[in-house]
Amino acid sequence: MAALANIVFGETASLASAEFLEALLKDYPNRNFQVRLWDGTTWGAVEHPRFTLVLKHPGALRAMFSCPSELTLGEAYVYDDFDIEGDIEAVFQLADYMLGQERNLGQTFDLAKRLQMLPVSDRVHKDRRPANFSGSLHSRERDRQAVSYHYNLPAEFYALWLDPRMVYSCAYFATPEEDLDSAQERKLDYTCRKLRLCRGERLLDIGCGWGGLIVHAAAHYGVEAVGITLSVPQAELARQRLRESGLSDRCRVEVADYRDLEHGQRYDKIVSVGMFEHVGEALLPEYFARAYELLRPGGVFLNHGIAYNATYHRRGPSFSDRYVFPDGEMVPISTTLRAAEQSGFEVRDVESLREHYALTLHHWVRRLDAHAEQARGISDETTYRIWRLYMAGSAHGFRTGRLNLYQTLLAKPRQGDSGLPLTRGDWYRI
Repeated sequence: MAALANIVFGETASLASAEFLEALLKDYPNRNFQVRLWDGTTWGAVEHPRFTLVLKHPGALRAMFSCPSELTLGEAYVYDDFDIEGDIEAVFQLADYMLGQERNLGQTFDLAKRLQMLPVSDRVHKDRRPANFSGSLHSRERDRQAVSYHYNLPAEFYALWLDPRMVYSCAYFATPEEDLDSAQERKLDYTCRKLRLCRGERLLDIGCGWGGLIVHAAAHYGVEAVGITLSVPQAELARQRLRESGLSDRCRVEVADYRDLEHGQRYDKIVSVGMFEHVGEALLPEYFARAYELLRPGGVFLNHGIAYNATYHRRGPSFSDRYVFPDGEMVPISTTLRAAEQSGFEVRDVESLREHYALTLHHWVRRLDAHAEQARGISDETTYRIWRLYMAGSAHGFRTGRLNLYQTLLAKPRQGDSGLPLTRGDWYRI
């Protein structure tokens, strides 16, 4: 009798799930996907689906949509209530639709009633847990915790899907077909040309990661470079790479907060690539003021960071805030420029690399998928899913324009003289 009851229950839950999906997506126009239920049946079957949502148990939809948000859908994927087979980047158009629909009270009640027919998920949080830090937001200690949460995974995990230099930021593509390794080398050199680095100059890299930029700048432009990071494992690998490149006499990497750099130090050029998002809006004046103080008159600061579109308003909590970049804050470019100018900088150039970051993330997702088993072995299933989801979702954000990536060149003129050429022609030499 128990076995028969389970079969009947399974059939009822399967039918209820299919009916819920039909009510939820009845007006969705792009049916290029399908849903496969735990019992093998499919909903919305198409001959060549771009992706397939795989519901892993009868309570999957209830876990996903009882309190639907970016966070709850992300957690349902991360903790294996459902899986995504095929093109994970294509899923986010569907997610936008599901979270963005305005429904009247009757429609909302109908969907809630249908969900109540499904069992509650008994999933257990395991492996990588949501970020939970102590201390004041953006205090030095809390920032160290946030950086460690993200970057202190084994370097071998990142090496599976980054380029050989392990550049963990937007590449710069000559064409959409260019390979990632070439595009990252192009970005490093483009950054150095924007800074107009010269032999013997002192360069500070705020948030140097695994050292890719300072190695390139020292090897190809002859600068003396200092890189800082809050991640001890990153610093150790960066130092190893400097030794292997024979550059330890001209470059060093320190585990340090930008706020703790020695006040008497001066640099000819400063660069920050992919660290800016960790600063926090309230601390932008301090961030730019500190960079201004450290920069010699006549120098430039290249700030490379992600921005939100000023018209975008996210609904509900962020998956990335909880599981990827805790305490990260992205602001519109107008907010950034205002803070930079109020600190004394002159804004000389602002360039959007939005499409380049969408391409970069597309490569990263494909590389991670190609090394899925190795990624799971180095970390765990949950971590692999978190990175797969966040990078695919970020690619969608850049493609749709809700996210952007700006390189902003800021100058510290010497008595009104910027010392810069009249054109950008030297940036674009072949």
